[in-house]
Amino acid sequence: MEHWLNKSVFYEIYPQSFFDSNGDGIGDLPGIIQKLDYIRALGCNALWLNPCFVSPFGDAGYDVADYCRVAPRYGTNEDLESLFASAHKRGMHVLLDLVPGHTSVEHPWFKESCSARPNPYSGRYIWSSSVWEDVTGYPNISGSLRGISPRDGSVAVNFFSHQPALNYGFARRTASWQSAVDSPEALATRRAMRDVMAFWLDKGCDGFRVDMAGSLVKDDEGSRETIKLWQEMRRYLDEAYPDAVLLSEWGEPDKSLAGGFHMDFLLHFGTSHYMDLFRCEHPYFSREGKGSAAAFIETYRYNRQRTGGRGLMCIPSGNHDMERLRKYLDEEEMKLAFAFLLSMPGAPFIYYGDEIAMRHLARTSVEGGYFRTGARSPMQWDDSANYGFSAAPADKLYIAPDEAAGAPTAARAMADVHSLWQEIRRLIALRMEMPALQAEGGVEFLCDGDTYPLVYLRTAGSQKVLVCLNPSAQPASCVCPYAPARLLYSLGGLGGLAGGKLTMPGQSAAFWAVE
Repeated sequence: MEHWLNKSVFYEIYPQSFFDSNGDGIGDLPGIIQKLDYIRALGCNALWLNPCFVSPFGDAGYDVADYCRVAPRYGTNEDLESLFASAHKRGMHVLLDLVPGHTSVEHPWFKESCSARPNPYSGRYIWSSSVWEDVTGYPNISGSLRGISPRDGSVAVNFFSHQPALNYGFARRTASWQSAVDSPEALATRRAMRDVMAFWLDKGCDGFRVDMAGSLVKDDEGSRETIKLWQEMRRYLDEAYPDAVLLSEWGEPDKSLAGGFHMDFLLHFGTSHYMDLFRCEHPYFSREGKGSAAAFIETYRYNRQRTGGRGLMCIPSGNHDMERLRKYLDEEEMKLAFAFLLSMPGAPFIYYGDEIAMRHLARTSVEGGYFRTGARSPMQWDDSANYGFSAAPADKLYIAPDEAAGAPTAARAMADVHSLWQEIRRLIALRMEMPALQAEGGVEFLCDGDTYPLVYLRTAGSQKVLVCLNPSAQPASCVCPYAPARLLYSLGGLGGLAGGKLTMPGQSAAFWAVE
């Protein structure tokens, strides 16, 4: 039976900025439930929720203080269960954000670990033997804390100083304080994270997007031990929760898929060249026509080869860690970008507000957001106060919304037949109809990506769809060996496909069923 992921189109929700149902200025779970029909109307059938658990919110919830309790500002555990059920009634699935690599310093595990007296949590985090001995200088450790507790030793952190790293062991041990990957303390950490997953899966969660999935085992050359760790996690899930989905923030599909993840994100950092397409000085999808997709295509082909042709690599429109797409592309350019995103293999991810071209804002850092804060502003629903996000006074909102003239809203976008929202809806509907355009379909690039247009063939069984995109304002042409059978989609004017040559007007897209 076909897995639901093959036809999934995800909508990422940053809970604190989506919809405030109780007027306190912060989005919440009941608010998300109220807006499920909006998401479904767009065509999305799956959700990814950023962390919604108890936290001191030094890093917007990625500093978890209790994995098994919803933060009161978002609601209750019962509200989250209601969200699962409400989504399922609409044929939607929900992934939670799992942060297995670190916790907050406020987590009870860490507080117990800080005790000078040995206890069951002494080995839950990575501590050196002495406060004078540092734990930095090893792969996947970004810093340390010292002198913070009665316990003698330094403790490793994963990123911010309030995010102590959980102990999954070291693949290569070079100091006595480093645990082996099969040590009692490292195995106890694995069991604890399995218990967290089971807790939410029992309540109706469909799986997890896993934060920093490749970072768990330290000093792990080639990620060999981290891959083994996730293979063991997958075996557990296959026995107890075979339908549970795992998507990884790893950025190396050959490793994450080998580890048992269903799909992997192409990250905005690292070697994917994702940023060449949408977020750089000369994006490929800008009408100026000065960009190049060549490095992206080369890397994408490399990843497919290393994963045995599996196209389960997710390409997001954006996320909570990036500047908004609208900072680099206008609404018309974004239509071409979404024609690409919604016709590639893997599951597409739409970041809330990108479907209406919300702008990146200049904002003071909120909850560790720094430059990312500008992409986390409240969803703009309509032209009422606070854009319909909240009934709270404006100065009580989680982040100040867009105050500039012409700020987009969902209500206006839905009413405009020519809007980006409507174009995305059309593209998702076509993707749902055509197996070749779905997650597991094959892809063959018919160009090197160094010029325009961008052309690739999607296949599933005997079905073939030729995707032709010309983001440049100038007409473009290329050699094309396929004969058109039926036009499936067009945007910005129609060129031609005949005699072995494809011609396209500037700023245009065409999808052809081909023989």
